[in-house]
Amino acid sequence: MTQAQRVLQRFLLVAAATLSLAAFSHQASAASAEDLNADAAQALQTLYKTHPEAEALSKKARAILVFPKIIKAGLVFGGSYGEGVLNRDSQVVGYYNSVSASWGWQAGAESYGYVVFLMSNKAVKYLDASKGWEIGVGPTVVVVNEGVAKNLSSSTLKDDAYAFIFDQQGLMASLSIEGTKISRIKR
Repeated sequence: MTQAQRVLQRFLLVAAATLSLAAFSHQASAASAEDLNADAAQALQTLYKTHPEAEALSKKARAILVFPKIIKAGLVFGGSYGEGVLNRDSQVVGYYNSVSASWGWQAGAESYGYVVFLMSNKAVKYLDASKGWEIGVGPTVVVVNEGVAKNLSSSTLKDDAYAFIFDQQGLMASLSIEGTKISRIKR
């Protein structure tokens, strides 16, 4: 295979991955505000059933970001997209999107949901004041896995935010929210 053929082959693979992601993200963004509110409420109930510690955490949180469905696809280059709601005092107070891009050894597609419990006023103010919050920059976010969940208590809650990833479906080698950008949108 010549160099030109390899370049063309890579270009076609990237184009196919980009088109796949665009199709998925269009489906993820088509929800109305009412649909998004209902999906977020259902996602929280699903999370609370599978992770009771998340429900206990919600009672101490200043605000809760709920992304009921994130679509992620990749073939060397990849990305993810989804929309969610910000709840304060059990009321929806804003709408946000979650976007990430990546490159490297990856192939596949998946969907998942995630919830970020904002535990401090500092984290809520940062989200309100910033033009977009990139996870990994700004307030500290701890991704809760089984080991972290076992050690959560009122005396160990020291970080600004805790994130739970749940309802993963599909085939993709890795899952992370590091580098994800969360931005306010209008609904």
